[in-house]
Amino acid sequence: MIKTMRDAFRIKEIRRRLFYLLIMLVIIRLASQIPVPGVDTDFFKEFFKNNSTDAFNFLNAFTGGGFTNFSILALSITPYITGSIIVQLLTIAFPKLEEMSRDGEEGRKKLNNITRWLNVGLSIFEASAMCIGFKNQLILNMTVVNVIVVVASLTAGSCLLMWMGDQINEKGIGNGISIILLLNILSRVPQDMLTLYDNLVKGKTIAKATLAWVVIAAVILAVVVLTLILNGAERRIPVQYSQKMVGRRLIGGQSSNIPLKVNTGGVIPIIFASSLMSFPGIIVAFTGKQPGGWGGKIISMLSSSNWFKPSDWFSSIGLLIYILLVVFFAYFYTSITFNPMEVADNLKKQGGFIPGIRPGKSTEDYLNAVLKYVIFIGAAGLIIVCVIPYVFNGLFSANVSFGGTSLIIIVSVILETLKQIESMMLVRNYKGFLSE
Repeated sequence: MIKTMRDAFRIKEIRRRLFYLLIMLVIIRLASQIPVPGVDTDFFKEFFKNNSTDAFNFLNAFTGGGFTNFSILALSITPYITGSIIVQLLTIAFPKLEEMSRDGEEGRKKLNNITRWLNVGLSIFEASAMCIGFKNQLILNMTVVNVIVVVASLTAGSCLLMWMGDQINEKGIGNGISIILLLNILSRVPQDMLTLYDNLVKGKTIAKATLAWVVIAAVILAVVVLTLILNGAERRIPVQYSQKMVGRRLIGGQSSNIPLKVNTGGVIPIIFASSLMSFPGIIVAFTGKQPGGWGGKIISMLSSSNWFKPSDWFSSIGLLIYILLVVFFAYFYTSITFNPMEVADNLKKQGGFIPGIRPGKSTEDYLNAVLKYVIFIGAAGLIIVCVIPYVFNGLFSANVSFGGTSLIIIVSVILETLKQIESMMLVRNYKGFLSE
C-alpha cells in the first residue's frame, strides 16, 4: 500500500488527482460543521445523547457526525445510497429499467440520472419528516418559511455531496460516493476510541488498562484480517472454449475461468439487515413513547446494543433475526446482480463450456448450485465479521458507532481505491510505452 502511494505521487497526473481529492475531502469536513439555519443544535445533541442506540450510532457513523451536529450535511449520502438500492431493486420489476442496465454506458447514465432525482426526492422527504417529528423542539421559530429553509438546506447538502462524488469520479481517482462514506466513518473513529478509553481504560490499574487495549486491538485486527480474507476470496469456475476454423486459421481453444466472489453481495446485506432492524427503534425514539410489555421487549431485542449483555440475555434472541436477514439479503441481492441463465447463454454463444458440464440448461443448473454454496459461505463470513464487535460491545458495554459494517466498508473502499490507482498507473505506463 505504501509503495503504491509512493509510486503514485511520482506521476504528475495522478498526483494532481490525489490533491484534488484531498481538497474535496477538506471542503466536506468543513461543510459538516456548518449548522442548518434556524435550528436548535443543542436540543439535537441532547436528544442524540439520550437516544444513543445502535440505530442512531449507525446513522451518525454514515454521516460523519453531521447528524449529531445537525449540519447542512446531516443527511449525508444516505438518500443517494437508498436511491441506488431502490433503482437496483426496481430493475427486476420493470423491464424498461432492466433494458437500461444492459444498454452499456448510455443505459448507466440514464439510471444514474434516475438515482439523482430519487436522491432529491428522498432528501426532501427525510428532511420534512424530521421537521414534522421534532416540531418546535428542533426549529426555534416554527413558521412555514423556516421549515422550507431547513428542508432546502438539508436537501442542498445532500445534493452537494452527490455532486462532489461525481466530481471525484471525474477529476479525482474514482469511487467518489464510497470515498465520502469512508471519510464520514473515519471521522468518527477518534471519538469512538475516546469512548473506549473512558469506558474501559480510564481509572483502571495499569494491568487492567493494558489488557483492555490488547483486547481492543485484537478485536479490530481480527475483524480487519477476516474482512481482507472475505474480500479476496473467490471461487473460480474453469471455462474451456472450443476451436473453430475461420478462413484458413484455427482460433479458440483457450482456457479461462468465471470468478465468483465469495462475498458476492459486498456490504449490502449488512446495510439492509441493519437498517431493517434499527427502523422500529428510530420510530419509537422520534415519537418519544416507549412501549411497555412485549412491545418494549421486542424493541430491545431488535437493538444490537442490547445483545450479549450478561444482565439481559433474552434480548440476544434478536441476533437470530439479524442472521436470518443477512442470509436472506445475501441471496436476494446476488440474484439481482448475477444471472446464471444469462452467463450460460453467453458461454454457449461464444463456444465456451465448463469441463464435464453440458452447455445450456445443465450449465445454468451447475452455476446455480455453486452460487448457492458460495453465497452461504460469504453470508456466514459477513455474520462472523459483524458479530465479533457486537460481542465486544455487549460484554464490555463499549458503546461505539463503528462496528463490523463500518470496518468492512473501510477495508473494502481502501482496497478498491488502491486498485483504481494501480490501474491508472498501468494505463499511464502503457501510454508511455506506446508513445516511444
